[in-house]
Formats: sequence, C-alpha cells, structure tokens
Amino acid sequence: MTVNPGFGGQKFLPEMLPKISDLRRLCESRGLSPWIEVDGGQNGENVREVVAAGADAIVAGSAVFKSTDYGVAISTLRRNAFSEPRPRSG
Repeated sequence: MTVNPGFGGQKFLPEMLPKISDLRRLCESRGLSPWIEVDGGQNGENVREVVAAGADAIVAGSAVFKSTDYGVAISTLRRNAFSEPRPRSG
C-alpha cells in the first residue's frame, strides 16, 4: 500500500519506494521470487519508479476508472512502466 488507507484517488507516497526495494532485496537474499504488487496512487507519472523499485504488478484503480478512456489510461501505464526514467528536477 503506497497511500494512507481509507479511500481511492489518493496521491502516491514516494517515501514507500525504499520499502519496495527493501522487500525485493530481502526476497532475493532468501532465494524467494514472489510477485510484489503495489496498490495506491499508481498512475502514468509514477509507475516507472515503482517498477524500477521492484514491483511486478500495479493496481491502478483511479488512474483507469476516472479517465475518459480506459484503453488510453492502461496503455499509458504499460508504456510508462517500462520506459526510461525521467531525470529528477532539483
């Protein structure tokens, strides 16, 4: 969960990225290979960072169902999940 529990449509909490990475490393160090699924605030803007941190599956409710075109929203998530990360500003 990468938002505070309670309701849909919340903003992704980027401070959760290290936890995803830590979980991935812990699993690998123990010879485990589970799918890590991330739910909460996922959208075309942050999905690349989440996948790079170690997520295998993304749950994107509001990003899809609040869009005007579900197909475009899903395509954007898929495309951005595996695109080159954008440089951070600042």
